[in-house]
Amino acid sequence: MQHRIIVLGAGYSGAIAAGRLAKRLRREDVAITLVNAEPDFVERVRMHQLAVGQDLKPRPLREIFAGTGVELKLAKVTSIDVDRKAVAVESAEGTTELPYDTLVYALGSGSGSGGNDNGVPGVAEHAHQIASRPGALRLRERLAQLAEGETVLVVGGGLTGLEFSTEVAEARPDLDIRLVTRAGLGDWLSPKGRAHLRKVIDRLGISVYENAAVTAVEADRITTADGRTLPADVTVWTTGFAVHPLAAATSLELADTGRIVVDATMRSVSHPDVYAIGDAGHALGAGDKPLRMSCASGTPMAWQAADSIAARLTDGKLPHAPLRYFNQCISLGRKEGLIQFVTADDRAVDHALTGRFAARYKELVCKGAAWSIANPTMGVPARRRRVVADQVASEGAAPVSA
Repeated sequence: MQHRIIVLGAGYSGAIAAGRLAKRLRREDVAITLVNAEPDFVERVRMHQLAVGQDLKPRPLREIFAGTGVELKLAKVTSIDVDRKAVAVESAEGTTELPYDTLVYALGSGSGSGGNDNGVPGVAEHAHQIASRPGALRLRERLAQLAEGETVLVVGGGLTGLEFSTEVAEARPDLDIRLVTRAGLGDWLSPKGRAHLRKVIDRLGISVYENAAVTAVEADRITTADGRTLPADVTVWTTGFAVHPLAAATSLELADTGRIVVDATMRSVSHPDVYAIGDAGHALGAGDKPLRMSCASGTPMAWQAADSIAARLTDGKLPHAPLRYFNQCISLGRKEGLIQFVTADDRAVDHALTGRFAARYKELVCKGAAWSIANPTMGVPARRRRVVADQVASEGAAPVSA
């Protein structure tokens, strides 16, 4: 009788886990099914590029997983019954139920509309987001309609907000780009990192509103906590991610953030036949700090989960690889970048790379991550693992177009 492994979601962590499982478990008594709503792999770290009009290389999942032994099912997950061990999905063929023996939950997260709006009224109705391909394409279409001098207001000074605001300022110097951040600009960076960031922001002509919490979003403006009203022809919301809501409808143990609580092997602490990886999993890294939602976390989590499942099914030794960070990679347009080195628990140290070299470094990271997806059962050469996994940015040119 076959052991049925179902992987939900083919983002970075889900696709990597499925490929690694196929490599580790090439056996007739194991069946691996990868469920994803879209037919293509989406390079989420490049959504800011897609939004400003750049084209991304198509990556069809059927081509990627052809010959690997992984069965691809294009369907939307509608519910999960972790007590009956079954997943309900909806596809072109209708609604069906998929039973499993082991489930890998990698449905990820979203932001902006339908995501982490921080309870601010008007976000869902009036703000754009770039956490998904459809959202990035909608914003792309809206930006193409803007005339010279019109205003794009970006809310959120984290990695996504920095990457998008600099990307659009470089691609559309005719627009008035404004960045609103709750804290100081790049306040988590080292002094060198902050100085370089401000230098690039100033050179691109981006207006920055620091220490400004947004309390309301309307069709043509936002309001801040201190009573200021800032006009906007387009508002882009980049304040963080919210997990997919499906887990909350199950009996899985969840953290306050809605992420599934897992142990060091990425196994659910409440349901041992469920593993959660990427943005969906609440895993602890160095210093017992929860890993942040990012590709830098999702890739090693995927490796850990796949290797743990394989070890348990083959009576092998369980892996216990440390989950730590090395740096944060930030693209600041196509010509500038910032590589901020960090401690194992993700705190900035006084060392950073800047300029064109940093931009090329970040591009290498993005290409390395895409290579690992395009070659799912080949693995990543040991000398490149740090670049591909530990240095991938949370958000960051080649021909998917609109």
